[in-house]
Amino acid sequence: MNITKTSTLLMSAAFAATLGVSAAHAEADLEFIQWWEPELPAGALRGIMDEFEAQNPGITVSLVSGPYASTRDQIVVGAASGTLSDVVGLDGAWVNDLAKQGAIAPMDSLMEASGFDSEQVAAIISLDGNSYMFPVASFVYPIFVNLDLMAEAGLESPPTTRTEFVEAATMLTDESKNQYGWVLPLSLQAPNGIQNDVMSWVWASGDSMMKDGKPDLTNDNVVGTLEYVKSMYDEGLISPGAFAKKEQDKVEEFVNGRVGMMVDSLAHINLIRERNPDLNFGITALPAKDGYDGARGLPYASWGIGISEHSEHKEEAFKLVAYLMSEEVNAKLVSIANAFPGNVNAEPDFVTSDELFGTAFEIFQTGYLANEFVGLPVAEELMRLLGVEVQQMLDGNQSAADAAANAQAKWEAEF
Repeated sequence: MNITKTSTLLMSAAFAATLGVSAAHAEADLEFIQWWEPELPAGALRGIMDEFEAQNPGITVSLVSGPYASTRDQIVVGAASGTLSDVVGLDGAWVNDLAKQGAIAPMDSLMEASGFDSEQVAAIISLDGNSYMFPVASFVYPIFVNLDLMAEAGLESPPTTRTEFVEAATMLTDESKNQYGWVLPLSLQAPNGIQNDVMSWVWASGDSMMKDGKPDLTNDNVVGTLEYVKSMYDEGLISPGAFAKKEQDKVEEFVNGRVGMMVDSLAHINLIRERNPDLNFGITALPAKDGYDGARGLPYASWGIGISEHSEHKEEAFKLVAYLMSEEVNAKLVSIANAFPGNVNAEPDFVTSDELFGTAFEIFQTGYLANEFVGLPVAEELMRLLGVEVQQMLDGNQSAADAAANAQAKWEAEF
């Protein structure tokens, strides 16, 4: 018997066995690209990933983090080159384009195979019957009100209807003090004011700008909303310079006590407190049409999550998605982020520790998330196209009906 040969065979077998063990324990190294880590306290997201790894031996997670804008650019490049990270942080406005490129994967079969309960998800972003994104954390946009200005104007409570909102805006407006009832950001450079500050009035009354998956801007509810906005603009109830204003500009005016009311993200509550600790402000649901008593649509922006179509580890990637959407983990993450949960059963701890967030959570629970731009093709461009027509309307160059019809034609061309 050749001892050398036998030893070699035994060593080879042992080495192969070792490889087998290693392979069994090294299922996947997942790459997770997102912009969340820089927006959370240092180490918070990494800590959640460490807990996931501890519960899922053999799966490791590498975070690819950066600011929102640069992350978006990286995702665009990765989608085009087929090198997108396994797990992808998503903005709902990107979903349509990424899905049509074949860059992100439908998650329906992964949900079914893993026994994932989709009923626990607050909103699933779908396209052509396929589920592409879950919102992990949502930042809703209620009405912020300056309580001291309201008291000075003799207003006892925040407005709940459109008529009450106009009455409040009128009482809060005093041009001699450079003080106005409402602020409306309509910059075409950053056109999300169309989404958050204009179309949100449509959703608040349970109405829609879409029909059968197509634009429906000429319906009475959208046109009526545009007329409503124009009436306040014509009455001088909106702070001057709306066409140039971006989101940060309206927050600045509110912080400095120059406007009584604004539509804004809950993500800015702590920012407002830091900028002006003496500002006495509250929040309320977006006013609905007079007589409407149904659930109110809440405009929102989300930290969404999906999976790369090119990932070699889709099952493991979905384990991470499911982990972040689970009740306990989701509650922990959104508590840190001051956001609302993607899991309908999760309750963030700030609900009981902060009165303002507690009020916001009540608004959240009695309404529903509504942002019809999520999932649309070239969503930001659609906002810009409508913004052009709204500016023309406010300038007095066309009616609300014409603004809607012109925007409708432009949108149809994009669809």
